[in-house]
Amino acid sequence: MNRRKVIIIGAAGRDFHNFNTRYRGDGSTEVVAFTAAQIPDIDGRTYPAALAGPLYPNGIPIFAESELAQLIKRHGIDECVFSYSDVPYAHVMHLCAAVNAAGASFTLLGPKDTQIKSTKPLIAVCAVRTGSGKSQTSRKIVQMLMARGLKVVAIRHPMPYGDLVRQKVQRFATVADLAYHKCTIEEMEEYEPHIVRGNVIYSGVDYEAILRQAETEADVILWDGGNNDFSFYAPDLMITVADPLRAGNEVSFYPGEACLRMADVVVINKIDTASPEAVQTVRENITRVNPQAMVIDAASPISVDKPELIKGKRVLCIEDGPTLTHGMMKIGAGVVAARKFQAAELVDPRPFVVGKLAETFKKYPDIGILLPAMGYGDEQIADLERTINATDCDSVLIATPIDLSRIIHINKPIVRVGYDLQEIGKPDLTEVVEGFCREHGLK
Repeated sequence: MNRRKVIIIGAAGRDFHNFNTRYRGDGSTEVVAFTAAQIPDIDGRTYPAALAGPLYPNGIPIFAESELAQLIKRHGIDECVFSYSDVPYAHVMHLCAAVNAAGASFTLLGPKDTQIKSTKPLIAVCAVRTGSGKSQTSRKIVQMLMARGLKVVAIRHPMPYGDLVRQKVQRFATVADLAYHKCTIEEMEEYEPHIVRGNVIYSGVDYEAILRQAETEADVILWDGGNNDFSFYAPDLMITVADPLRAGNEVSFYPGEACLRMADVVVINKIDTASPEAVQTVRENITRVNPQAMVIDAASPISVDKPELIKGKRVLCIEDGPTLTHGMMKIGAGVVAARKFQAAELVDPRPFVVGKLAETFKKYPDIGILLPAMGYGDEQIADLERTINATDCDSVLIATPIDLSRIIHINKPIVRVGYDLQEIGKPDLTEVVEGFCREHGLK
């Protein structure tokens, strides 16, 4: 029997999950290759045989997405499976057109083919865009459940940028675990806020193996989604965070609209910084595509540890990397803090960027005068340090979820910017969590 030849179009995340759940044991198909986008330096690797299973004794090569059309023609590919997220609909369909023109079919896998069922009650927290405030929502729900005496384990959307075999199942309970697993800045930004609050978080590559291990120490599983992707696990409760600073994106980005439509609860975040008109646009879109969803209004109030280093100062603002790059955010927590505490000027870092960071600005020219905390590898981290230290400013606003000064040496005064979810009025997450616990017989 001729096996149907498949390429999985990915970005080191859902692509591996889609393979593991849909194709790994399917003898009727042959996954010829993965392609990689969004994340730098993740092509040129191999999805290893130890993870790929007995049908793939040599593993599966990973190529740059730019080679997709040539790969289709060279290998006689029948089908390409789109497997990454946080992209506008136009991007998806342009890629579909390129795939079709090269002769192959274009596929989007849904929950039925990819979601795994947990033996424990499971809450999924997703978002319509990267940088919506999903992680702070996840953390608040975890704290609410822990306050009830429940053992909660969070499982994070994958970020497997290193040794894939070693990253099959990753468990983080202490800050030391971050170093043990050789985490990138992007990984630390997601894991460390959970760890310092006293809860365990898992991530990795094989999400069935991850789930089964997590279930051994949990009363409740929380899926902490990423990149506006929908959950890898079948949720008993799904919460989606919407962002009025990018009003309209909730119905124009893939697969964010799917997350919106699947939600039991939608949190409209950042209503303290968005315009009333933008909030209303989001509210109307929720009503149109998911009228049954409970809607919670929320803010993300800003705090800083050293406001005196902002007022009247020329400040360099460092924001979460993915939020500024493919997340396309123009205003982050650092900008809000600079305005609130009366900075004299936001300093433009672009004259000072070097190496990999210069490549990032070239690829994402709309980043503007903010500095993304890019740190997917040692070279990028070194370039970030050099750029910060070369920038002519009075102080540095760090608006990332972690303290960058623990990872890199910064030769200027530092201000840490914090932000947590604050619900406004009723309904709120307390009602949601209480209802979930009652439904599942939890204390």
